[in-house]
Formats: sequence, structure tokens, C-alpha cells
Amino acid sequence: MDDSMRFLATAGALAALLAFVAWIGDRRRMKRRNLDSVGFMPWTTIFFWSLLAAVLLLGISGRAWLGVN
Repeated sequence: MDDSMRFLATAGALAALLAFVAWIGDRRRMKRRNLDSVGFMPWTTIFFWSLLAAVLLLGISGRAWLGVN
């Protein structure tokens, strides 16, 4: 695997980590006790875009790693 594919795999792993953190944040928001304290982070949007980036980046680097055209 060359350096560009390694970069894509690292970026995909970081995006997956961000998606996991956003998923935890969204879950905590849904289970909060005080319904008036919503917060200001758009966890659902962050989760969606980071998961999309993770799937695309890891898919591209995985295809290159396996040698699939």
C-alpha cells in the first residue's frame, strides 16, 4: 500500500472514530433527564457526514489494499 492509500485509511479511521463519538453524543442527548437542556452540537449531522466519509475513505483504501480494480 502506498502513502496515499495509507493516508486515506488513516483519514477513514479518524472519521469512523468521530462518527462513534457523535453517536455517543446523540445517544446521550436522547436519554437526557432535563428535556430543556438540549445543547448546541448537531450530533446527528456530525454522525451522518463522518460515517459517510469513513465508509467512502475506508472503501477506497480497502479496494486498493485488496488490489481490486
